[in-house]
Amino acid sequence: MADQQPAGSLRVSGLSLEERAQLLAGESHWKTYAAPSAGIPSLFLSDGPHGLRKQEGAQDCMGIAESRPATCFPTASALACSFDPELVERVGAAIGEEARRQGVDVVLGPGVNIKRHPLCGRNFEYFSEDPVVSGELGAAMVRGIQSRGVGACLKHFAANSQEHARMVSDSVVDERTLRELYLAPFEHVVRHARPWSVMTAYNKLNGVYCSEHEWLLREVLRGEWGFDAAVVSDWGAMSSSVASVRAGLDLCMPGPRRDHARALVEAVRSGELEEDCVNEAASHIERLARRVKACQAEGSIGGAPALSLTDEEFYRAHADLAREAAAQSAVLLKNDGVLPLNPDAKVAVIGAFARMPRYQGSGSSRINPKIIDNIWYRLEQRGVAAEYADGCDPTTGDADERQLLEAETLAARSDVAVVVAGLPARYESEGFDRKLMVMPRGMRELIDRICAANPRTVVVLQGGAPMEMPWRDSPAAILLMYLSGCQGGGAAVDVLVGDVNPSGKLAETWPVDPAQTALGTTYPDMDNEVFYREGPFVGYRYYDAVDVEPAFPFGHGESYTEFAYEGLEVKAHEGASTEGPLEFDVSFTLRNIGPRIGAEVAQVYIAPTSEVVPPPCPVQWLAGFAKIELEPGGERQVVLHLDETAFRKWDASLHRWRVYPGGYEIRVASSSRDVRLTASIAVGDGRWAFNPEQARHRRSIAEELLMSDQAPMPSPQVPEIYRHPTPGCFVQPESARAFEELYARPLPERPPVTPFTIDSTVSDMGACWLGRRLYRIIDWVMAEPASKMNRDQKAMMREMAADMPLRSLSTSGIPLESVKGFVSMLNGHYLTGFIYAVRNLFRK
Repeated sequence: MADQQPAGSLRVSGLSLEERAQLLAGESHWKTYAAPSAGIPSLFLSDGPHGLRKQEGAQDCMGIAESRPATCFPTASALACSFDPELVERVGAAIGEEARRQGVDVVLGPGVNIKRHPLCGRNFEYFSEDPVVSGELGAAMVRGIQSRGVGACLKHFAANSQEHARMVSDSVVDERTLRELYLAPFEHVVRHARPWSVMTAYNKLNGVYCSEHEWLLREVLRGEWGFDAAVVSDWGAMSSSVASVRAGLDLCMPGPRRDHARALVEAVRSGELEEDCVNEAASHIERLARRVKACQAEGSIGGAPALSLTDEEFYRAHADLAREAAAQSAVLLKNDGVLPLNPDAKVAVIGAFARMPRYQGSGSSRINPKIIDNIWYRLEQRGVAAEYADGCDPTTGDADERQLLEAETLAARSDVAVVVAGLPARYESEGFDRKLMVMPRGMRELIDRICAANPRTVVVLQGGAPMEMPWRDSPAAILLMYLSGCQGGGAAVDVLVGDVNPSGKLAETWPVDPAQTALGTTYPDMDNEVFYREGPFVGYRYYDAVDVEPAFPFGHGESYTEFAYEGLEVKAHEGASTEGPLEFDVSFTLRNIGPRIGAEVAQVYIAPTSEVVPPPCPVQWLAGFAKIELEPGGERQVVLHLDETAFRKWDASLHRWRVYPGGYEIRVASSSRDVRLTASIAVGDGRWAFNPEQARHRRSIAEELLMSDQAPMPSPQVPEIYRHPTPGCFVQPESARAFEELYARPLPERPPVTPFTIDSTVSDMGACWLGRRLYRIIDWVMAEPASKMNRDQKAMMREMAADMPLRSLSTSGIPLESVKGFVSMLNGHYLTGFIYAVRNLFRK
C-alpha cells in the first residue's frame, strides 16, 4: 500500500489565496471542493462508525434521509466487549471495502470518547470507560478502514461526554484527568494507527471551542503526538472561521459555506490572519486527497479481491462477519446452567424484539441494512422447537394485560423461556442523554412475570448502554447483546444453542442504578458548564476507590467452560537495556479446565502501593489485555508486554508525564473484581526513561517520562475527596469547591446571555421579546426536515432544538451572514440587522 506520507511536493502553492481558502470548507453536505489545476480531487465523506451511511439524495447529519444499503456491524459498545483488536480490524477493513465500493473516501469514525456516565445518549457509539480499551480497539478500527485505501476520521476530539447542549457546553477538566483519561485513547490511536483525519468535538474544552483550540490542535495533536493529517470539524461545530483556522482546523463541514472562504481571505488581507495558516490547512486537505487517491490507485491494495465479487457475494460475506463479530462480543452476564439450550427443549420465545430487533443506535450512525435477521427467524432456521408471543410493544416497550397473560401461559407450558427485551430506540440516541437508566415498565413487568411462571428463563438484552436490572436475580441466565448489528439475531442464537461459546467481557461497569455512579443523578450537567468534578474516578476506578459493588463489574463475562490462571512471572523485557526505557513482560499460564473450547479475556491491572503515586490516584488501572482461545484441557503461556506508558501518570505541577518510583502490584484478572494472580515489583533506579524514536514527534520536554530514585516531588494540596473518595462524595455541595482546587487555575468564565452572538442558543432567544417571536423562523427552517422524521427522530429533534446555537441554521442552508443579521436584530439593531439578513439570504 502507498506510504501514508505521499511523495512529491504539495501543489496548493500554485493556487490563488481564494482557491486555497475555498478548499477549507465543504462544497456540499458530504463533499469537499476539488482544485483541478492543482490535481486535487473532491472527496466524499460519509458517516460511520459501525457501517456506512452514504446519502445520495436528500442529505442530513442526523440519520433522517435515506441512505444506500450497507452492512450494519455491531456498534462500538458491543464490539468493545470482544476485547479483540484483530476482529475489530477486520470489521474496519469490511467498512473500508464498502466505502470503496460506494465511492466514499473518508469514513467518519471511530469514536473513542470515554464513557463518563452510563446515561450519555451516544455511549453506544463509544468503546469503553477505559482509555486502554478505547485506544487499542480504536487503533484497530483505523488500521482496518485505512488498509482499504479509505481514510478514517477519529472522533470526537475531545472530552465529548454528554449530548445535552453538546454544541455549546464547556467540558471543564483538570489537567491530569484530561491527559490520563480523555486524551489518552486519542493519543494511542494517533501514535499507533496514524489516522488520516481527526474530527473536532462540538463542545468547548476548558473555555475554548475544540475547533478553535490552539493548545489542543497545534501543541498536543500535531506538536506532541506528531499528527500530520487533516483536522475536520464535526458537522456544524465551527464557531469562528478565523480563530479555527488559526488554531489548526483544516476543513469546515458541512458545506456549502462560502462565507468561510470570504472570511479567511478578508482576514489575511487585513493582517488579522497569517497566510501561512491558510496554506498549511490547504496542504493538509491536499495531503488527505492524495493519500486516498494514491492508495486506491494501487492494484495491490488489501480488499481488491472482495471488490470484484458480485453485490450478493460481497454483502453476504460481510453479513457473515457481522454475525461473527456479534457472537464474539456477546456477554453472558449470568448462567445457572440453563445455557446452552437443550436441543430437545420446547422453547417459549417472548418479546417483540425477537422479531423486530433493536440492533443499532439512532442519529448520524443510523444505517440502512442490506441484510437483516432476527432471533425468531434464526431459531426456526436452526430447528429449535419454539413458540412465540409478543409480550410487549417493540416501539414503546409497553405491555397490556392480554400480552402479559399470553406470554405467561406460553412460558408456563414450555421447558425454557427466552425473553428478548431492552431499550427501545426512543430511550437512547445521539442528540440527547437518557433521563433514567430504567427499561420500559412493560418489559420489566414482562420479565418479572415470565420468571415467576418459569424459573428456567433466559433474558436476552438489546440496547446500547447499561440499564437497571432489579430483576437480575430471577432469571436463570442473562445474555447481553448490546446493539449487535444486522446479524445480531443469528449471533444470539449461535450463543443460545451452544454453537458459539460466549467470550465477551464488559468494557464498561454496569451499576445497580444511577445513584450508585460517581455523578449520581446529577448527570447530565444542565448548566452548559460541565465540571468533571469526579476527576479520574470514572467507571471501575470510582467503584474500586469507594469500595462499592456494582451490578456487574468492568471486565466481567461468563463462559460455558472454565479457565485457570497459574505461574505468574514479571521480569524485565528480553533485550531491554538497563539504561533504556522501563519494559516488563508479564507472563502466566492459562488453562481451559472445562468441557468446551472457549476464549478468555485475560486482563492485567497495575495497583500502586500506598502513597507511591500522588492523589488523585485510582486503586488500580488496566494496563493490557489478551484474548486467548483454548481447546478443553489446552494451555498456553500468555505474555503481555508493559512499557513506561502503562505506569505513567501526569504531573500537573511539571506539565509532563512521570513514572513514580516505588512498589507496584501486578494483577492478572478475569475481571476488575476477579483477580487471579498477583506479583509485586519495584520501579525506580535513577534513570531517565526516554524513547528516542518518540522524540522525533515531540516539540518539548513535556513528553519525557521521569524516573527517579529520590522521593517524588511534593504534590499540591489535594482535597480530601480526591485522596479518600467515599460513595456519593462528588455530588455533595462541597465537591464544587474541591474541584476548583483540583483544577488549580481560574475556572473558565461563563459567557453572558446578552449581547447575543451566533453561539447563542434557541432557548437564549427567549431573553428578549423579538427572540420569542423569531422562534417562528426556527419552526419554519425545521418544518421541512421534521416532516420526514418518524416519532423517535422528532423526539430527538425536540430534545436538541432548544440548545442548538443559532449558527446551526447555516447547516440548513441559511447563509451565516443572514444568521448574523438575525443576531444583530436580537441585539436591538432592528433595521440594519434585517436588511443585512435579507440581503445575504438572497446573495449569490
